[in-house]
Amino acid sequence: MAAKAQDMTAMLKDMMGAFPVDTKAMDDAFKTTATLNEKLSGVALEAAEKSTEISAKWTKDTLTKLAEMSKAKAEPADYAKSMTEFASAQAEVTAENMAAFAEIAKKVQMDTVELMMAAGKDFSEDATAAVKKATNDATAAAKKASTAAAK
Repeated sequence: MAAKAQDMTAMLKDMMGAFPVDTKAMDDAFKTTATLNEKLSGVALEAAEKSTEISAKWTKDTLTKLAEMSKAKAEPADYAKSMTEFASAQAEVTAENMAAFAEIAKKVQMDTVELMMAAGKDFSEDATAAVKKATNDATAAAKKASTAAAK
């Protein structure tokens, strides 16, 4: 009876040893996630940088035009003309800058979709590799356990 208990213990020990935690699969998944986060952060930071450049240029141009508009004029009609020119220029610049912001948003969206699709492929490959390894390990453990039990 004691010999049978030891055999069972040895068999269970062999089976449990064949199912170790696959730290490489976890490392790969972590690295894939970290890489994705780094790339997504890069997309966001690039968009923020470009948006800031547009905003800064827009502000500088507006201040320059305001300074020109606020200069003393010889005739009262010149003030109205100056304000009309400023408003017209601002409408044009606003349209241009809004289009530039839209292009940034469009690029962020395209880059994000591209990264998510690539990450999905990477995660799928990592998961497939982990499942394949686990299946192989389980098959080997089952064979080893059945061989040990047969003895």
